[in-house]
Amino acid sequence: MLGRMLKDLFASKVRLPGQIDFEAGVEAYKAGKLAVAAEHFAGTLRAEPEHVHAHNYAGGIDLRTGRFREALEHFERGRVLDPQNTECHFGAAVAHRELGANEAARECCETALALDPGLHPAHGFLASLNFPGPFYLEVIAMFHSHLRPRTYLEIGVETGQSIALARRETRAIGIDPEPKITQGLAPGTSIHATTSDEYFAAHDVRAEFGGLPIDLAFIDGMHQFEFALRDFINLEKHCTSRSTMLIHDCYPLSRHTAERERRTAFWSGDIWRLVLLLRKYRPDLSVKVIGTAPTGLGMVRGLDPDSRVLQEKYDAIVGEFLALDYSVLDADKPGMLALFPNDWERIKAILQ
Repeated sequence: MLGRMLKDLFASKVRLPGQIDFEAGVEAYKAGKLAVAAEHFAGTLRAEPEHVHAHNYAGGIDLRTGRFREALEHFERGRVLDPQNTECHFGAAVAHRELGANEAARECCETALALDPGLHPAHGFLASLNFPGPFYLEVIAMFHSHLRPRTYLEIGVETGQSIALARRETRAIGIDPEPKITQGLAPGTSIHATTSDEYFAAHDVRAEFGGLPIDLAFIDGMHQFEFALRDFINLEKHCTSRSTMLIHDCYPLSRHTAERERRTAFWSGDIWRLVLLLRKYRPDLSVKVIGTAPTGLGMVRGLDPDSRVLQEKYDAIVGEFLALDYSVLDADKPGMLALFPNDWERIKAILQ
């Protein structure tokens, strides 16, 4: 007992001057008592002006209470004191954006991701900086509203967020091996719990649509381009020249999030390769990638149900584009991936 008392007494004597305030601030912060926490962190910083974690917490409180300039001062001080501190870099990014300095926000966010490629909130934040305007689901809703498709086929429905956008009068088919529908779906919507390869092998799509072609389709299945390529081939057979094909995840955020194997929570895979191959082997198509968060929305028009180029050269094409390294995009990423403004008036103009 005496030994423990002496140990505690010794420990209390060597604690840094602001440590008690800091620990009390953390407890208050966790309890949601931001004003109390702010007072404790201010006390910590009076005693220890170079306490990085206190700057980080104080900056976080300022962000939550709308004091963006004060937040930025804390995060910038933390960045100077500890250049490896990911939280300070990301906090500075958020503060810069709130103050309207988007380029500075992007720089800080990219620094945070360079230090920690798995920092999930930073991925979404950077995507919103790169692609302002309507989110991809809003853009898909605009396609439904404008085109008023008689038929709609979606690959990769997951929880149903996107297929729930189908209009009541639209015949809609969703395909997913493990659907987890949490959305209310229109009465004309049916879900097939199978892979897309299995679905196309076993079903007569035109018959299921009452003899109608596919007016609008959305590919959002496996995040490896050869699967999306097969989906494109199978869908195009049931389209017309006036049909529209949408493809998710065509404009990757970074190399880390564009790998074939998932290593980050935010992940688009290598669907970017599909855009490159369509532009090379199908110059007859109109291929655009709308710059909408989080990772672009491909739009393909001028479809030809009689084309067999992709099917006949499938193995060679897959081998050719698997050999491409992500660095190929360094030359001109927007140009190579046919980036198109997230501007609905301009999108509508090419849907005529």
